[in-house]
Amino acid sequence: MKHKSVLLNEVIEYLNVSEGKIYIDATVGYAGHSGEVLRKLNKKGFLFAFDQDDEAIKFSNEKLSKIGSNFKIIKSNFVNMKNYIDKPVDGVLFDLGVSSPQLDEEERGFSFHKNSRLDMRMDKDNPLDAYKVVNEYSYEKLVDILFRFGEEKFAKSIAKSIVANRPIETTLELAEIIKNSVPISYRNKSHPARKSFQAIRIEVNHELDILESSIRDAFDLLKVGGRLCVITFHSLEDKIVAHVFNELCSDDERSKKMPIVPEELKARAKKIAKITPSKEELEDNLRSRSSKLRVIERVK
Repeated sequence: MKHKSVLLNEVIEYLNVSEGKIYIDATVGYAGHSGEVLRKLNKKGFLFAFDQDDEAIKFSNEKLSKIGSNFKIIKSNFVNMKNYIDKPVDGVLFDLGVSSPQLDEEERGFSFHKNSRLDMRMDKDNPLDAYKVVNEYSYEKLVDILFRFGEEKFAKSIAKSIVANRPIETTLELAEIIKNSVPISYRNKSHPARKSFQAIRIEVNHELDILESSIRDAFDLLKVGGRLCVITFHSLEDKIVAHVFNELCSDDERSKKMPIVPEELKARAKKIAKITPSKEELEDNLRSRSSKLRVIERVK
């Protein structure tokens, strides 16, 4: 299974991966980043990893076992991180969004290029899937999620067409309905179903609901000097990450009226980097085109 990890070299560099340290990969996926982290740890540190996709966990367990035994993959959403880890760590990585294999596997129902039953669940035990969203949500609720999570300006006409064409069984059926709901000029810019599929996927997996609290929890687990790296793939995720990072890297509001800022009101972190893929990576890995890596370091 081929899966190119986005911003791999940059992640390893900015996480400061070295022997004897402890790291968390909050989104192990198919172990692209985790594999490199484990190699650098050289059997002296430890890697905790989280995922809720059984196939990804099975694949990553096999892959990482060939590198070392100093890792543990936990089947859980990263929102539960603090329930499993009670020791300070040296670095945490979030690689948000859908992994390439999930998109490539037809039956998972993530892709508008492949025909399958509407699904889009990262965790197959999740009772909510894309079929329920598409076929059971009210017109008003569909408009809301398409606009909020997809930033889709034709949310109303798309939602109206979805309701009128129910039941909708497959991804290609849905993609065709979306295409026929938007102006021809809009279809030529990018695939007209891209934003709607993103919105439905975010709704199914509650991706944005849990992101802010999870990033704050991850930061709390860091040692002083530890790094938090987050890769985002669309503006909604990035706005949340930027907001939390800005807050952590700013002095407390109360300090603005003080001539000397007390230590307890000073910023808890400092910004290290904001990176987009190089020209070489963009040419080699199309799925990296919308990605952005933000990095902060804990200072207190």
